[in-house]
Amino acid sequence: MATPMLAGLLKVAASDPKLKGLATQVGEPHLHITGIDQARPWAIGTLANQAPVLVVTATGREAEDLTAELTAMMGDKVAQFPAWETLPHERLSPGADIVGRRAQVLHRIAEGKLRVVVTAARGYSQPILKNVEGRSPISLAEDMEIELEAIVSQLEFRAYKHVDMVAKRGEYAVRGGILDVFPTTLDYPVRVEFWGDEITDIRQFSVADQRAIPEIEVGAVDIFPARELPITDDVAKRAQDLALQHPGNAALVELLTKVGEHIPADGMEALLAVLSDAPLVTFPEFMPEGTHVLLVASEKIRTRIADLESTDAEFLAAGWEAAAMGADGPLSAEGLDTEAASYRSYESLEATCANANLPLWTFAPPGMFMADESQTLPLEYELGPTPRGDVKEIDAMMAQLLAHTRDGGRAAFIAPAQGAIKRMVERFAEKGIRTKVATPGWEPTPGEVTLYQALSHAGLVFPKARSQGGATKEALPLVVVTETDLTGNRVGDIAGAKRRPAKRRNRVDPLALKQGDHVVHETHGIGRFLKMAERTIQSGDETSRREYIVLEYAASKRGQPADQLWVPMDSLDLLSKYTGGEKPTLSKMGGSDWKNTKKKARAAVREIAGELVELYAKRQASPGHQFAPDTPWQAEMEDNFPYVETEDQMLAIDAVKEDMESTVPMDRVVVGDVGYGKTEVAVRAAFKAVQDGMQVAVLVPTTLLAQQHADTFRERMTGFPVNIQVLSRFTSMKDAKEIVSGLADGSVDIVIGTHRLLQTGVHWKNLGLIVVDEEQRFGVEHKEHIKALKASVDVLTMSATPIPRTLEMSMAGIREMSTILTPPEDRHPVLTYVGAYEDKQIAAAIRRELLRDGQTFFIHNKVSDIEKKARELRELVPEARIVVAHGQMNEEALEQTVQGFWDREYDVLVCTTIVETGLDIANANTLIVENAHHMGLSQLHQLRGRVGRSRERGYAYFLYPKGATLTETSYDRLATIAQNNDLGAGMAVAMKDLEMRGAGNVLGAQQSGHIAGVGFDLYVRLVGEAVETFKALARGEVPKATDDGPKEIRIDLPVDAHIPEDYINSERLRLEVYRKLAASKDNADLQLAVEEMEDRYGPLPQPVTRLLAVARLRHQARRAGVSDITVQGTRIKVHPVELPDSKQVRLKRLFPGSNYRAAAKAIQLGFPKAGRNVTDPKLRDVELLQWVADFLSQMFDIDQADVTGGKTPRKMGNVISVSE
Repeated sequence: MATPMLAGLLKVAASDPKLKGLATQVGEPHLHITGIDQARPWAIGTLANQAPVLVVTATGREAEDLTAELTAMMGDKVAQFPAWETLPHERLSPGADIVGRRAQVLHRIAEGKLRVVVTAARGYSQPILKNVEGRSPISLAEDMEIELEAIVSQLEFRAYKHVDMVAKRGEYAVRGGILDVFPTTLDYPVRVEFWGDEITDIRQFSVADQRAIPEIEVGAVDIFPARELPITDDVAKRAQDLALQHPGNAALVELLTKVGEHIPADGMEALLAVLSDAPLVTFPEFMPEGTHVLLVASEKIRTRIADLESTDAEFLAAGWEAAAMGADGPLSAEGLDTEAASYRSYESLEATCANANLPLWTFAPPGMFMADESQTLPLEYELGPTPRGDVKEIDAMMAQLLAHTRDGGRAAFIAPAQGAIKRMVERFAEKGIRTKVATPGWEPTPGEVTLYQALSHAGLVFPKARSQGGATKEALPLVVVTETDLTGNRVGDIAGAKRRPAKRRNRVDPLALKQGDHVVHETHGIGRFLKMAERTIQSGDETSRREYIVLEYAASKRGQPADQLWVPMDSLDLLSKYTGGEKPTLSKMGGSDWKNTKKKARAAVREIAGELVELYAKRQASPGHQFAPDTPWQAEMEDNFPYVETEDQMLAIDAVKEDMESTVPMDRVVVGDVGYGKTEVAVRAAFKAVQDGMQVAVLVPTTLLAQQHADTFRERMTGFPVNIQVLSRFTSMKDAKEIVSGLADGSVDIVIGTHRLLQTGVHWKNLGLIVVDEEQRFGVEHKEHIKALKASVDVLTMSATPIPRTLEMSMAGIREMSTILTPPEDRHPVLTYVGAYEDKQIAAAIRRELLRDGQTFFIHNKVSDIEKKARELRELVPEARIVVAHGQMNEEALEQTVQGFWDREYDVLVCTTIVETGLDIANANTLIVENAHHMGLSQLHQLRGRVGRSRERGYAYFLYPKGATLTETSYDRLATIAQNNDLGAGMAVAMKDLEMRGAGNVLGAQQSGHIAGVGFDLYVRLVGEAVETFKALARGEVPKATDDGPKEIRIDLPVDAHIPEDYINSERLRLEVYRKLAASKDNADLQLAVEEMEDRYGPLPQPVTRLLAVARLRHQARRAGVSDITVQGTRIKVHPVELPDSKQVRLKRLFPGSNYRAAAKAIQLGFPKAGRNVTDPKLRDVELLQWVADFLSQMFDIDQADVTGGKTPRKMGNVISVSE
C-alpha cells in the first residue's frame, strides 16, 4: 500500500497536546467532543490510530466528503459504507453498485482491514442480514486453476445477469474461453481469458467499444454480489411456500414465484425479513470489538433517523405503485411481517451499542452543550487563515506566512489539483516564501511551506504540535491552509480520480434487427426483416455453408405470396435500418417504383445540396483565424476541472481544439445528453480563444441559463485575467452600455447572453468564437444573424436533442459533429414513472426527496393558477419550503427565487417549463410534471435531464389528470420517455422524434415525403453524394455521373465462409461483425476488425479467416470493376468485363480454354485444379479465392493481392486451368 499523502502531517498534528489528550480517553463508554468542523478529520485520524472507529454523519454528502479527507490521511484503511438509495419497503431494488460496495465493506471489516468506516444516518439505522451466503467475493487471479462453469454458476448465484454484451455493473457474458464481467465494485468491466481450466489473463476493457485497454494491468479481481440476498435453495423454497400462503395479492405472488425459480426479481429486497432466516442486525454489530462509534452532529442524526422512520411508514401506507408497472398495492399482505427490515430508532441504536460494549461518542460544534462538563472534551482550535478569494486578505495571509516561516515555523498548503499546487509554488516564490512540494507521508519541515496534493477542507492552526528533534522552536504553531480556505471554492476530489486513456475506436453499436423491422436495400427498396438463416450451397459437386438475412418484399403479382430476398452476409453494407414515416409500404423487387422514388429524392436533394454547398464554399474560401496551440495556462485551467473527463468528452475537446488551430473556420456540433459535460467543452474552447486575444460570444436561450453559465465560467477561470460579462434582460441599461462599449474596445473577453447579443448596435473588436448552447431553441432568423457574423468566425454549437435539420447537416458532412455518449462516472439512470395524478403520491415523493436533503421541481404549465397550485402543495407537505417561478414575474423577483433555490433556501420550486433549458441544479433530484401529456418529446427529455445530475438517484414523475383519455401520440410520447430512460437516451429520443413527426420537412417544404420514401439513412447518403458532386464542380473536376452507392458484388464460389455460432453466439453481434466486414474498404479496415474480434471473442476459427479472404477478393473485384464472380456448371463466370483485343489475346495466352463473350460482357474460365491430372481435385476455399484474385490482377493490371492478408505479392504456383 502506498503511503497516504497526508500521513506525515497527521503524525505531527497528532502530537498536539489536545489531540494527545483525546487519545488518552480511548475506551470511555461516553464522551462528548466539541470543536469546529475543521477539527473533525484530525480528531478522527488521531483516534483511529488507537482504536477502530465507526463515524456516522447525518447525510450521504457529508459522509463522502469526510471519507475523502480521511483517505488522504490514512489511505485504504478507510471506507464508506453506502446506504440503499431506495427505502426498505419500496418495490425497487437498490443499485447493483451500492449492494456490491456494501458487501465489500462488510467483507473488509470481517478481514480486519479497516480502521475507519464512515456511513450516513441511513446506513447506520437500516438493519442488515447478519450472514448471507454469497456475500463473500469470488476471487479470480491470473494462473489460478478453476472451471469456467463453476465461476458462471457462482455469478448467476450472486445475481449477475447474463447478456450478450456487457454494458452495466452486474452483467456478464461468456464467449468460448472468454468471460466478460462487470464487477459491482469496479469502475470498469474485466475480461478474463481461460486456457482450459487455467486463467491466463485478466484485463480491463472499455464498455464503449468493447476493446481491452492494454495500458491497465488488472491481474486479479474480486467479484461481489449484485443483490443483498443471493437466492439459495432455502430462500427459493421459502418464497414458493409464501406464494401459496398469499394467493390474493397478485403483485406479491408474481414476485415470489420468480424468486422461487431462482430469478432475482426487482423489489425482492422489500421482503428480506421473510425470505431469509438470518436475523437482521444493525451495522455497528458488524464492527470489531472496541470500535468507537462517533456520531458527528448527533442532533442532526437523531432528527434524520426520525424522518426516515416516518417516511418509511408513510410509504408503506401510501403504498402506491408506478402505473407503468401496472401493478397495484404495496408489497405487504396480512400476515407478512416485514417490520424487522424497517429503520431502527435512535434510542434502540444507542441500546445496541451499549449491549455490544461499543463506546458511543458524539462530536458537535462548540456551544452546543449536550452533556455535562465532566463528560465533555473541548478541542478548541483556531481556524487557519481563510481569505476565501478576497485579494486584500490573500496578501495579508502571504505576509503572515512569510513572517511565520522566517521565524522557522511550519506551514502546510493542501490542494487536490496539480495545477493549483504549481500555481501556488509560483505565488509563494513571488512573495519570497520558501516552499517544498511534498511526497506522500512527508512531515512538514520548519522554515518553509510544504505543499500537499490531496483533498482536505480542514484548515487549522495546531498551536503546540511537536517538531521532530528538540524543544527549541517549540513556541511556533503548525499552520494548515487548504485551497477551499484560500479561494472559497468548494473543491471536488480530483486527487483520487483517475484519468483514463482516451482513445477513440469505433463504437460498438450492434444493428439490432427485430422480426418485422423495416430495412432499406440499396437496389431493391424497402423490405421487412424476417430472420437470419443458414444455407448450404451446391455449386457443381462442391458444397459450402453461408449465412443470409431473409427479407420480405411486396408480391410481384396480385394475390401471390410475398417475395423473399436472401441477402448474403458479405453484401450487408447495402442494408440500412429504415427510419422515416410510420409504416412504409414494401417495395416490389425489380419494379420501377423504387427506382423512381430514389430518382425523385435525388432530384430534391440536389436543390438543397446546392444551398448547403454555397454556404460551405463561402466558409472554405474565407480564411478563419488560426488559433495558437495550447498555452501552459490552458493546461493549468484544465487541471482544475473537478471531475474526470469521459473519453467522449476528451475526444470532443480535442476535435474542437484541432478545428480552432486550422485555418478553415470551425462549424462543429457537440451533441451530448443532458448533463454530460458539454459546458466544459465550451469553457475550454472559450479559454483557448481568449488566450489568443480573441473575444468569445456565448449565446443561450434563457436568462436563467445565462446567469448559470456565467457562474460556471467565472468559477472555472478564477485566478486568470479573463473578463466575463453577462448581457440579458436582467442587465440594467447602464451596465449593458458599459458591456457593449467593452466589446467594442476589446476589454470584455467573454460575453454570455441571450438574443440581446444579436441586436443591432453590438460591435466587436475581434470576435473569434461563437458558442451556441441548446441550439434547438433558436429560430431561423436568429441563426441567420449568427451566419452574418460567422463567415469567418469559429462556431461551436451544443445540444442534447438536436433538431432534425442539425442531424441532417452534420450527417451530410457540412458540419462536423462530435457526440458525447459516455455518461459521467456514478450516474444512475433517472427512474421514470408515468401515471395518473394522486395527491398522496405527490406528498410521498416530495417527502422522500426532503429526506435526502434534496430539492424538487414541480412543473405546472399555467401561469394563471400556479399560485393556487403552490398553496395546495403547502397544505400537502407543510414542512417543505415552497416557492414559485415563472416567466411573467419581474426580473428581480425571478432571479432571487432561482438564486434562492440554487442556494438551497427552498425545497420545492413550482414553476413553468422555464427550467426546461439547461438549469443545472445538482441538488434537485425529483421532478414532478403535471399534464405531461401536453408536452413534446424533446421537451420531456430535456425536463427529465434536470434531475439525476449528481450521484443521487433521480426520480421523474410524468403525470396526467386522473381519468383523462390520452391521444395516441401523447400516449406514444409518454411510452417512449418511459422506455428510453437509460443514460444517454437523447439521440434515441431525437431519432424517435424524427419518426413520429415524420421527417418530411427536415430542410424545407419541398421534399416532404422523400425521407419517408427512401428512409433516413439512404436519404442522408444521397445528400452527401449530391454535396460531393457540387464540391467537385467547384474544384473544377468532372463529377461522377453515376449512382455512387455501394455496388453489389456477388461472389459465389465454393468457400466455407461464415461466423460459426460457437464463436459468436448472439445474432446481433454476428450481424455487427458481418456488417463491419461488408463495409470494409481495404486491408487496414479488415485488420482493425480482426484485432477487435480477437480481443472480444478470442482467436479466429477457420471459417472466419475464409470470410476475411472473401472480403479481400471483394476489394480486388471492386478495383477491377467486376460485380459478379459465380460458378456456372463446371466453369467460373466473371461479369461485367469489356476486353479490348490485346486483353483477349492475353486471356487466351494465360488461361487457355477460357472464352470471352462480348455481347454478354462475360468471361468464362475453366475451373482450376490442384494439378495437371484429370483426377486432381478442384481448388476450393482460400486457394480458389487466391487463384481468382491473381486472375483479376493479371487481366486488369491492378496490384496483386494476397487474400490471406499477407503483404507480398506471390508468384503464380502450379495451378493449372483445365477446360473440358
